[in-house]
Amino acid sequence: MSQDFEHLYGNHHHWLLAWVNWRLGNAADAADLAHDAFVRLLTRPCHFDTPQQARSYLRKMANGMCVDLWRRRSLEQAWLDTLAKQPEPTVSSAEDQAMVLEALGEIDTMLRELPPKVAHAFVMAVACEMTDQEVADTLKVSARMVRKYVARAMLCCMKLEARLAAGLSDDTTNDLSHGQADRVADESITPSPATT
Repeated sequence: MSQDFEHLYGNHHHWLLAWVNWRLGNAADAADLAHDAFVRLLTRPCHFDTPQQARSYLRKMANGMCVDLWRRRSLEQAWLDTLAKQPEPTVSSAEDQAMVLEALGEIDTMLRELPPKVAHAFVMAVACEMTDQEVADTLKVSARMVRKYVARAMLCCMKLEARLAAGLSDDTTNDLSHGQADRVADESITPSPATT
């Protein structure tokens, strides 16, 4: 551990913990997020010229982590509400529920990275089972454009599925450029030539 990191941690951890606790209103979640923020800095060191610059960076990073936590909790609650409405025999095991929640989180992240019209068209067409024309009328685009939007989102879904099947974790895909991650995914979903 470098002296810069120890100095940063010593001077700003208590402040960040208090700020995140104020933001979340939960001491346990605040402790986890403050810890995770400094783990990120440990794995990806940054240099700050002033204490204000360090606090500004930490606050921005922690705020993003708070938003991610709220989004994840919202997805989890929606899933739990859906499960509660299911008859008893169809309730999934805890492991299956965890896998579904992880998949929902991955899909949510993927949709947020798409342009808004592409994401909306995909959700309306696939999840809401709207026709191309209904989606087109809602988005004020042509039905042909809706098909292009949905195809683009489906390609992203296939690449996500391929990355997960290839065993690439979020950390691995974050370390790769988007082009490298897409090439790995493309290799996973490209059919191999038939052997004769």
